[in-house]
Amino acid sequence: MMHVSSMKRLLTWATLMGSMSAVTQAACPFADPNYLTKREEGAEQQTENILEEYKVDDSNAYMSSDVGGPMEDQNSLKAGSRGPTLLEDFIFRQKIQHFDHERIPERAVHARGAGAHGTFTSYADWSNITAASFLGGAGKKTPVFVRFSTVAGSRGSADTARDVHGFATRFYTDEGNFDIVGNNIPVFFIQDAIRFPDLIHSVKPSPDNEIPQGATAHDSAWDFFSQQPSTMHTLFWAMAGNGIPRSYRHMDGFGVHTFRFVKEDGSSKLIKWHFKTKQGKASLVWEEAQVLSGKNADFHRQDLWDAIESGNGPEWELSVQIVDEDKALAFGFDLLDPTKIIPEELAPLVPLGIMKLDRNPTNYFAETEQVMYQPGHIVRGIDFTEDPLLQGRLFSYLDTQLNRNQGGPNFEQIPINRPVSPIHNNNRDGAGQMFIHKNIYPYTPNTLNNGYPLQANQTHGKGFFTAPNRIVDGKLVRALSPTFDDHWSQARLFYNSLTPVEQQFLINAIRFEASHLKNEQVKKNVLEQINRVSNDVAKRVAVALGLEAPTPDPTFYHDNVTTGLSIFNETLPTIATLRVGVLASALSDSSLAQAAQLKEQLTKDGVVVTIVGEVLKQGVDQTYSAADATGYDAVVIAGGAEGLFGKKAKASALYPAGRPGQIVIDSYRWGKPVAAVGNKAGKALEETVGVKEGEKAEGVVVEDGVGEVVKGVEEGLRVFRYLGRFALDEYAE
Repeated sequence: MMHVSSMKRLLTWATLMGSMSAVTQAACPFADPNYLTKREEGAEQQTENILEEYKVDDSNAYMSSDVGGPMEDQNSLKAGSRGPTLLEDFIFRQKIQHFDHERIPERAVHARGAGAHGTFTSYADWSNITAASFLGGAGKKTPVFVRFSTVAGSRGSADTARDVHGFATRFYTDEGNFDIVGNNIPVFFIQDAIRFPDLIHSVKPSPDNEIPQGATAHDSAWDFFSQQPSTMHTLFWAMAGNGIPRSYRHMDGFGVHTFRFVKEDGSSKLIKWHFKTKQGKASLVWEEAQVLSGKNADFHRQDLWDAIESGNGPEWELSVQIVDEDKALAFGFDLLDPTKIIPEELAPLVPLGIMKLDRNPTNYFAETEQVMYQPGHIVRGIDFTEDPLLQGRLFSYLDTQLNRNQGGPNFEQIPINRPVSPIHNNNRDGAGQMFIHKNIYPYTPNTLNNGYPLQANQTHGKGFFTAPNRIVDGKLVRALSPTFDDHWSQARLFYNSLTPVEQQFLINAIRFEASHLKNEQVKKNVLEQINRVSNDVAKRVAVALGLEAPTPDPTFYHDNVTTGLSIFNETLPTIATLRVGVLASALSDSSLAQAAQLKEQLTKDGVVVTIVGEVLKQGVDQTYSAADATGYDAVVIAGGAEGLFGKKAKASALYPAGRPGQIVIDSYRWGKPVAAVGNKAGKALEETVGVKEGEKAEGVVVEDGVGEVVKGVEEGLRVFRYLGRFALDEYAE
């Protein structure tokens, strides 16, 4: 039974090898610009097969016990109808005991997340740079499962809390599972894994009152940040838009550490992993994120689910930066330091392939919650480096999975964690053992099983092998390399590379967090560290905190910039799945008719349109009482609804006071496109948001025709946010 079951899961070598070619160029061979929207026939089924045999359909069956016996479970067995329940009631005990153990320990970090299945497709045969099989052929497809998450909050926290976001990807390769356990920020807070418990203890809620949840606006977090200056670079990323992405689909992913690509001959190069979103980068603004946490705490997981269900599954291009081994110190910093990036001008991205997520989990717990990633899930052709944070993670993740699996070592046998390649080893027994091993000689070496399973290495069996040229030499010390000592230059590089409004967002985020601090010394320590990055930033934060601005500390000041760090300086490549609220009046047939026209035209480009009215009726998707600006990326006032806005708006018991106008005002002040059809609705819009009549305001569309409004709204969605609406400090440098 186990042998047949295993064979169903395996991808045959014929299927995998049939897609390979001898292409070795570092260019994408797919010239068709529509390629990314096409899916190879059978690819979805290929990923589905991994879990198919484990799915249970209860749509036409009798209730049964966990071992298959039909039963009823609505009444416990008693000694008389009013008597005590009997200990022999195995049905009661099984049901209650299983319920008592339905929850495994949540992740210590990254507890709140969402996941999806998909496929990675290699652009070429990359055997000229790595022996990794999943990169070994043009068009070769590999099933993937990706889990996105926040870091600090519990499973019950909100998606839109300001935080680093996890971006963990599993490749179910034909030579074993390979995990890139990364984040949406390319650097990390600390340089040595031994400091990780300190970091997490500092950012978690206070042990006495469990407050605040999923946020770092408290003394212990900023006490740690100010005492551990290696946090400055990541902290600046998190305080910018990267900490509050618009969705999981609108953020990049990074491997954080430096790894190695290893060729068949054992030669190797250093690499950095990059997932670049094909949807374009976008983020929320902080006030919007706070409101959204209360209005829809599940916004990010719902967005991912809905996009995939609608056929608009997100895509990322997987790229690497490649550096010669002897250049690890050639850029003025150490590539083993996980708090540093390699500017793309110094090491251009090499695109390797495309990843598309196209299938939602069947069951959240069985898949998204039970998936257990590890940096130690490595495959032939890829190797580690001596990055001390990575070295510690290799132990910590395995130890964590043992804890989450009730101390049992067999978590890799859970369906979502099982590889598509066969498993042969001498591991035996333990809690949750699912395999029925035929080999009764589970040791090596042996003669009674003819020496099997055989040892696989670089030359036999295509086994994993450590890069032969790796050299470790030095005295035993408890210290970090002096090449890790600069904690401020790259934080400044990041800040310099942002637009002025993004810089203001970053400063405002620090002001918000630091204003919640109670300890005056911690506030001063924060200013001291920020001042080493920028005196301008330190002064602007000090003003908000009512503290004296520090004098410049220019040791690490510079004016260098790099590309690819800004979120708002490019238009989005696609507006599909973005949301538009059409604000109509359910009491006006003409208003609803025009709203329907707007919906029809906007939907053609994949935009998700919600028609809002006072009450639910034919043509109305949502009431004003349930609507909020956080639910839309743009809003349009339909003709006939102008009486709900501006000075003439009347109070109604059908929705909170001023709700229609509030939707428009919030959308406008959060930088979103706002529009109106016709002169009357246009005047009501301008009056509501404070635009003077006849004044041309960026991102405000007022046109007589539905077609012209649709065109303007779609253009605004590509811009995404109009940054000119946000105030800058008058004294900013």
